[in-house]
Amino acid sequence: MKIKKLDIWRQEFTLTEPYTIAYETIDRCVNVFVSAQTASGITGLACSAPDFAVTKETPETVEKAFHNVIEPLLKDSDPFTYIALQEKLKKRLRQQPSALALADMLLYDLMAKQAGVPLYKYLGGYRHCIKTSVTIGIMPLHETVSKAWHLARQGFKALKIKGGQSVEDDIKRVRAVRRALGPKIEIRFDANQGYNSSEAIYFFNKTCKTKIELIEQPTSVLNENLLGRVTRNVRIPIMADEAIKNLKDVFRLTKKDLTDMINIKLMKVGGITEALNINAVAKAAGVEVMIGCMDESSLAIAAGLHFALARPNVHYADLDSFLDIKDDPYRDIITVKNGVLYPNRRPGLGA
Repeated sequence: MKIKKLDIWRQEFTLTEPYTIAYETIDRCVNVFVSAQTASGITGLACSAPDFAVTKETPETVEKAFHNVIEPLLKDSDPFTYIALQEKLKKRLRQQPSALALADMLLYDLMAKQAGVPLYKYLGGYRHCIKTSVTIGIMPLHETVSKAWHLARQGFKALKIKGGQSVEDDIKRVRAVRRALGPKIEIRFDANQGYNSSEAIYFFNKTCKTKIELIEQPTSVLNENLLGRVTRNVRIPIMADEAIKNLKDVFRLTKKDLTDMINIKLMKVGGITEALNINAVAKAAGVEVMIGCMDESSLAIAAGLHFALARPNVHYADLDSFLDIKDDPYRDIITVKNGVLYPNRRPGLGA
């Protein structure tokens, strides 16, 4: 199988509802898409979701990487030599993880389509579906409770509440959601680096009766020892997110026992191949994994979903961004039932 032609385009999406996290408010996003045609007529598809705040990339830099690096390397290549291709791509795209994820995703989609199976089966096929959390951004107390109630009515069993701007307001919001929804709904909390270690410990002590499932990246990545201090002093799992950008990060953080869990985002680590490597290190360290996402359309979310379905150490999913994207061209490749994600049964990513 040889790749004969590649095309690239971008699409701006409006979100159905803007959301606020500790350091910004988002109301739209841009995804970059790539297609590849093989000599045998198979079409592969992939998607990049650059986020300058996280990956230091823009749609323009991804497009430049495609024209200067990805297209010249992949044209006339065999996708099944993906490790050799990955090594070349990684050398040229060291600081461009979402562009690397774009190329990586494309290769996997082509290989699974050639094999005639959904990607999660090509990768190992551990499970067929996974529960996802759905995010509630930073908003006033009554709006938080209303949003949580609305999501629970839709069947979602796990809610992730964003915070990090005011620890006292965050405590009130978490307590109010628990009172409103009762004990059966799982609550996860994400401070997006908004706390110092004392605030994070204080937050836990004031909310421990609400049975929060986990706290995600409470402290700044600029001082990872603060994350370790929180991990050692609270009795629920602490998850590293922004602190994990590559294989070395997860090795260092787990070796020093600075985190209980890690959040893998394909756009942040460079795609499925690197995610598999990071998950293997986490598993060896006895650390569970959550698959997360950026502001991604269904095509990119599908790649994270297929990765999660193929590995038993991926216990959690936070793959909800596609739910808020208007006019998503690939919406039919994922089905959501009562907060559980199912891929369609078509080969590759299903598109």
